[in-house]
Amino acid sequence: MGKKPDRNNSILRVLEQQNGKPLNYKQICSRLSIQDPSGRNHIAKTLKKLKLKGLVLERERGRYYLEVKKNNFEGKLDVNQRGNGYLISEDFKDDIFIEQRHFNRAFHGDIVSFTLLPTKDKRKKQATIVEVLKRDKTQYVGTIKKEKDVFLAFSKSINVPFILPKDNLGNSRDGDRVLITLEEWKKKSNYPQGKVLEVLGVPGAHDTEIHSIMATHGLPWRFDKDIEKKAALLPKEITTDEIAKRKDFRKTLTFTIDPKDAKDFDDALSFKQISKEVFEIGIHIADVSHYIQPGSDLDKEAYERATSVYLVDRVVPMLPEKLSNDVCSLRPKEEKLTFSAVFEMTTSGEVLKQWYGRTIIVSNARFSYEEAQYVITKKNKEIPAEISLTNKSYSIENDIYESMQLLHHAALKRRKNRLKKGAINFNKQEIKFELDKENKPSQILLKESKEANHLIEEYMLLANEYVAKYIGERKSAPLFVYRVHAEPDDEKLAQLARIAFGLGYKLNLNSPDLIAKSINDLLVKSKNKPEKNLLDTLAIRSMSKAIYTTENIGHYGLHFTHYSHFTSPIRRYPDVIVHRLLQHYLTSESQPKTDDLEQKLRHCTDKEILATKAERDSIKFMQVQYVSKFIGDQFEGTISGVTERGVFIELVHSKCEGFVRVKDIPDDYFYYDASQLKMIGQRTKKEYQLGDPIHVELIKTDLIKRQIELTIIAD
Repeated sequence: MGKKPDRNNSILRVLEQQNGKPLNYKQICSRLSIQDPSGRNHIAKTLKKLKLKGLVLERERGRYYLEVKKNNFEGKLDVNQRGNGYLISEDFKDDIFIEQRHFNRAFHGDIVSFTLLPTKDKRKKQATIVEVLKRDKTQYVGTIKKEKDVFLAFSKSINVPFILPKDNLGNSRDGDRVLITLEEWKKKSNYPQGKVLEVLGVPGAHDTEIHSIMATHGLPWRFDKDIEKKAALLPKEITTDEIAKRKDFRKTLTFTIDPKDAKDFDDALSFKQISKEVFEIGIHIADVSHYIQPGSDLDKEAYERATSVYLVDRVVPMLPEKLSNDVCSLRPKEEKLTFSAVFEMTTSGEVLKQWYGRTIIVSNARFSYEEAQYVITKKNKEIPAEISLTNKSYSIENDIYESMQLLHHAALKRRKNRLKKGAINFNKQEIKFELDKENKPSQILLKESKEANHLIEEYMLLANEYVAKYIGERKSAPLFVYRVHAEPDDEKLAQLARIAFGLGYKLNLNSPDLIAKSINDLLVKSKNKPEKNLLDTLAIRSMSKAIYTTENIGHYGLHFTHYSHFTSPIRRYPDVIVHRLLQHYLTSESQPKTDDLEQKLRHCTDKEILATKAERDSIKFMQVQYVSKFIGDQFEGTISGVTERGVFIELVHSKCEGFVRVKDIPDDYFYYDASQLKMIGQRTKKEYQLGDPIHVELIKTDLIKRQIELTIIAD
């Protein structure tokens, strides 16, 4: 008999080659060509033993690595509003402080190589940047200012101005907001050299600021003419050959429910009664993957954008309008190609059968959420003129009315069940704006998620969950795209529990299930209370960020073991990938050819984060615009944040957030208590903490910086 291989050394050699990169046991087995179940189990057990001996380290659950001794480390530079920097690195648990003078030509978001500096207190690490490894971006938004004979461009996102040679100014002028590219940064120069790519306009003007927001986050706000032309050439007509390949739902009752101003209808519901207790629901999704072929120019453009961006006054779509609002949009009375998830379901919401595949539909009718809400809650077929999409009263057909009631009843059951199992019910108050003819905000209103919203939400969740389960539960565990959500951050949870306790609420943090139940109880008990929005915000902040990945770890917030994104391919590129993979698995047992899928999903996650930031900036800009007309007025507010610089206050009437600098807090000298997240008066011992009601005056707004300045009205 041959000598039994030394698994310990084999594993260590594999990890050694990774230079500190973590691997799970499956990846190690793959590199050792171990495929049999007993061998894979042995590797998994050996890894745990090596960890106990201290020979390997575990970065995340089930991901092992060897510590690499080195002088230089890699990280990402994060610069705050005050200009201080922090290095975020996988090599260190905590962020590392770095002074501006040690940035060494690095900007916010850049990937850098750095080394640690000697400090008196070894617990407080400081660093200096050695070199920039990768720029976060090479284009920046700045404002031109002429100083003597030199043109400079000052940008919010970097800590030094650009020098602009006269030949690099284009048609820009002093005072213009511009898009700049970084051309070079000579070693002997203190300033980078830039070139104007585009004039965005006059600072403070509406369109200038909106385009600046998009450009700041590296998001395009228009399509190249060539891309528009290629989209225009796509045939809208559906051939008989294509219809023959698909399951035909054109005679099945089908309708859409969307926001009243929506143009891209990417999902429709069909309904068919099978028996008194059983019905068939079809969740039909625009078949974008039919029109966008992998590797085509349209596909490359969609991938690069990765998501539609929803700003207050406009949508910047992932796909050209010819596709998003016309060819793919599930408009009423038009034949459309769809990819569908079809379920037989009991009236109590239990799934009996499932089917997936390409289909063709005709939507019988389109409803707004307001119309559907009226039908569901009023149990009335007569839609009044004041909420009608046509501005005229009309009567809906009886079969649509009956189907809507039944679908609503089943959705309620599914929602109740989902929350009972441990899904977290985030229902944070969101704002919406009424805009005038110039797209300026005339009123701020609160969005409210109602029964009609929940109806659509539950069936989209159903499709997303079951598509992921359909693939993920196969024995071969084929490659797929998951939308995953890790367990909450312990420190942020502890902070939430501390603040909640101060406001009279108790959280149980003993297990993931108890955490979820506690948070749900907190959100219910705080309803209609002044601290509601604050607690919602803190609860959301305590959660991990949902991401796209091929490694399924489940979705904590939804309490799903399998979850994906299948239902919005018009506005999300991962959904397009999901459609392609699902179609492959429906017709083939082989693994699909997918190059760098994990990398592509990281790109999609990153773009989603940027889009979210742009959307928030757009909201903030509109809020500042709106409250500018109330300077000098007094308002009731709630303290929404406390930092060493001052206090953030959310105005009750508009949900706009303003700031009071610590030096402007009246009647005392206040200092910041970081452990309790509060301001304390040195002499009076008066406290300002999260959730406190407060009376303030609006004294100043800055559209360009998107800031609202307040002062506290003393008791």
